[in-house]
Amino acid sequence: MLDWIGSLPPAVYLQRSPNLYVLVNAAHIAALGVLIGAIVALDCRVLGAARTLPFAVMGPYLSRIARDGLLVAVATGAWLFSVRPHEYVENAAFLVKVGLVTLGVLNAVWLHRRADWSHAVGQGKMSTAMRLHASASLMLWFGAVLAGRWIGFL
Repeated sequence: MLDWIGSLPPAVYLQRSPNLYVLVNAAHIAALGVLIGAIVALDCRVLGAARTLPFAVMGPYLSRIARDGLLVAVATGAWLFSVRPHEYVENAAFLVKVGLVTLGVLNAVWLHRRADWSHAVGQGKMSTAMRLHASASLMLWFGAVLAGRWIGFL
C-alpha cells in the first residue's frame, strides 16, 4: 500500500519538483496557521475571552474558517506524506500528530453536535461541557503542532 501511494503520479511529480515541494509545504504551514488561529480564537472565546464579541457571529464564522484550514492542511499533508510514506509511518512524532489531529477533529465534531453548541450560538452562554471541549481542543491542537514540528527531529 505504501509503495503504491509513493508511486502515484502526484507523489512522483512532487518528488521530482523541489520548487513544487516547497510550495506545497508552505501551503500546508499556511493552512495550519489558519486552522490553529481560528481554533485558538474560538476556544478562547468559549473560555471567556472577548465576551463583548457576539458568539452567534464569531462561533460559526471561526468554525468555518477552521474547517477550511483543516481541509487544506489535510490535502497538502497527504500530498507531502506521499513523497516518503515509509519514513512517515515509522516516525513516532508523525503517528502522534495524526492521532492528535484525529482527536481534535472528533472533539470539534462532538462539540458541534451537542445541544450546548446551538444554545451557545443562540443564547451566548457557554456550558461547562463547552469549556471542557475548548480546553481539550487547545491541548490537542497545540500537541499536534508540537508533534508536527518534532517529525523532522526523529
